[in-house]
Amino acid sequence: MTTIDFYTHVADPLAVAARLVAKALAAHGSVRVLTPDAAATDAFDRMLWTAPATGFLPHCRMDSPLAGETPVWIDHRLEHAGPAAVLVNLHAEPPPFFSRFERLAEIVGVDDVPAGRERFRFYRERGYEMRTHDLRELG
Repeated sequence: MTTIDFYTHVADPLAVAARLVAKALAAHGSVRVLTPDAAATDAFDRMLWTAPATGFLPHCRMDSPLAGETPVWIDHRLEHAGPAAVLVNLHAEPPPFFSRFERLAEIVGVDDVPAGRERFRFYRERGYEMRTHDLRELG
């Protein structure tokens, strides 16, 4: 069963997602990121070219010819095919395909609290193991 981590009170969801992707890539070898829309996909793509400052996170979009050789995929499509251990969700809804991942990281921005609560309730009602991480102190 998928283990779910909620990161709450997040001031900069893309920055937190970048840190989680780096950590998950090192620990698990493959990561998928679901963004809410094309603009967020573009912004996160640009961010991963520069963050972290000390290293490059190899990433692409799902339709890239290099997707089969790239460990991090980012896209706003509501289906992420292919193998991966970790899914990072930046979307307001629970991803319809989340249960095939070992781990799910749910990022709840400071402006996204009602949707975050709905996602938490959704997973809790289905019996998923969840942990919460309050990032309020990180600014």
